[in-house]
Amino acid sequence: MVRACGLLTAQKEPVPLKSIEVELEVRDHVAAVVSTLNYENKENKPLEAVVVFPLPGDAAVCHFSAKIGQTQIVAEVKEKQKAREEYDDALSSGQQAFLLEESDQSPDIFSLSVGSLPPGESASIRLEYVTELSVQADDGLRFCLPAVLNPRYQPQGSEGVQVTSVPASLVPYSLSFSARVSSPRPISKVESNCSLDPLQDLNTDQTQATVKLAAGHKFDRDVELLIYYKDVHQPTAVVEAGQASAEPGSLMADSVVMVSLYPEFPQSVTSSVASCGEFVLLMDRSGSMSNSRISSARDTLLLLLKSLPMGCYFNIYSFGSRYEHIFPKSVEYSQQTMEEALKTVVQMEANLGGTEMLQPLKHIYSQPCIPNQPRQLFVFTDGEVWDTKEVIDLVKRNSDSHRCFSFGIGEGASSALINGMAKEGGGHAQFITDTDRMQAKVMQSLRFALQPAVVNISVIWDLPKEVSVTVLSPPITALFPGQRSLIYAQLSGQVGAINSPQVGCSDSDSFPGGGRTQRMARHKSEGEGGATFYVFTCRIIIIRSSFCFIFGFSASVSEQQTRDPLLQLVSLQEATGKWLLDPALPTALGKTNEEVEKSKPVLANKEIWATILALIWLHGLKMDSKNEWDLLAMKAASWLRAQNAPWVTECVEAANLLLGCSVMKEALGL
Repeated sequence: MVRACGLLTAQKEPVPLKSIEVELEVRDHVAAVVSTLNYENKENKPLEAVVVFPLPGDAAVCHFSAKIGQTQIVAEVKEKQKAREEYDDALSSGQQAFLLEESDQSPDIFSLSVGSLPPGESASIRLEYVTELSVQADDGLRFCLPAVLNPRYQPQGSEGVQVTSVPASLVPYSLSFSARVSSPRPISKVESNCSLDPLQDLNTDQTQATVKLAAGHKFDRDVELLIYYKDVHQPTAVVEAGQASAEPGSLMADSVVMVSLYPEFPQSVTSSVASCGEFVLLMDRSGSMSNSRISSARDTLLLLLKSLPMGCYFNIYSFGSRYEHIFPKSVEYSQQTMEEALKTVVQMEANLGGTEMLQPLKHIYSQPCIPNQPRQLFVFTDGEVWDTKEVIDLVKRNSDSHRCFSFGIGEGASSALINGMAKEGGGHAQFITDTDRMQAKVMQSLRFALQPAVVNISVIWDLPKEVSVTVLSPPITALFPGQRSLIYAQLSGQVGAINSPQVGCSDSDSFPGGGRTQRMARHKSEGEGGATFYVFTCRIIIIRSSFCFIFGFSASVSEQQTRDPLLQLVSLQEATGKWLLDPALPTALGKTNEEVEKSKPVLANKEIWATILALIWLHGLKMDSKNEWDLLAMKAASWLRAQNAPWVTECVEAANLLLGCSVMKEALGL
């Protein structure tokens, strides 16, 4: 039987949780979250209960306290077993006690044990944590406050706490949510899947703002916040002053800096794609992927298979309680293998039972890599697995032989799983809600994966002589289009020496870099404790950079539905990139066979005419979906150029006339 995510007694009965208050403070790319849970014991006896709730998988809990009546308890960090023993001892002696634990199976599940709450007494639990915000394909920063914790599938015989939930609309909690955003860059906009009050700017340069959840929110879905900055590719750094009361020379006493790198690659780089690689797709077909999710997954796979480059290798796995693969091992991409894969894809259903990802991953990694075909793994799941840590560790152990791209589908997808796999696999993570179009996000990631990366990176710190720097984060080995990297460092010495404006080079392209600190501005935090934060933008020097091609695999979903002309047209494309003058082509274009035949230049080759027709239709009538078809259109243009055929100009003119478009030949890449 499913239960609400929240406060439960030892017998799994819900305890009245009166309200949840969430305060979010975003500083550039990092979020600090303060959650307060208020509840009361309406029983006539003391109560021991457990609060089960989700947190981001990479979050760091920095404060936990409880207030019962006028008594305030602040938690101490202790070794897990010792903490559990002390909690049990306190309960046995009749004392009030609280215990916060991270799940052994998944770092995004925390349980809070509340012991000996007197009858009729109210309690307030305060939890604070910090987490990095992930960058989405459209440059937005994503924060998610989960409303539910979906049931995590556990294979028979496994151990661990069973975590289940129902939508929070069935739970009588009230939710208060407010956010404060500050950045060296102006804030462009803040969007959400929930209704928000209007954004309130706090200063004239729009670098600080607040926003609140509109009144009446039922918390029946995840609260997703997307934050957009202007000048998003400009490197920035945020400095937090040290604590004056801390021991001199310690990490807490020294100032620390976070440098954000999100380079904008030149057009010559982003317009090029790799022509080799091994693409392995792992698709969740468990029961929770039913209905629109699996349908969208089929459409995504269609676009993916049509967009892969000639000369690559590929395979498709699907999993539930067991796993399947289309080919015994990865095969070379051709018309024959593409058609064979599509025959299986159109029949895929969410009918493989539970969610066991570990075994198919082990099988994939056991396959020998193909020489000169770098392996890229794309994983699609609604994130409802029970052994998150083991899965992430497996990806990490194999990170030297592949890149991993991950997609969380639907509400409640585990951020620990999705972000952890991408982080350890050197890829990119995206979250796709049930209202998002999966195809666009996945094809954006495929483009990122197919584009070159910058390697051999050095970061040169331009600081006064009085200041030294100790880098705390691992070195950056590569930068990819669409990928953000953060550098954390400890600043020692007279940090006040950098607290005045400095002028460096002009605002030229932020990639590949060059120059020194441009300007600096100081921002006083309004938060508790009076901590001072210094915010400045800077130029990071990237030297000895060279390009290497690293390849990725992505997907998008599809049944060949005649009601979607775009997918119908895509389904007719050959693996080489060309279209045939098939009777189904005019239907997809909204024309008759007679109109298409009659408009063809007399001497034009039929395949060239069909391919140009398709490209004109895409560029002229489907530009709003360009992210979905851009790669397959590039492949078609490459095929046309290789034919070196006459009558291309005449075909472009005739196609524009037939379809009512005005697309220039150059726009097609010809």
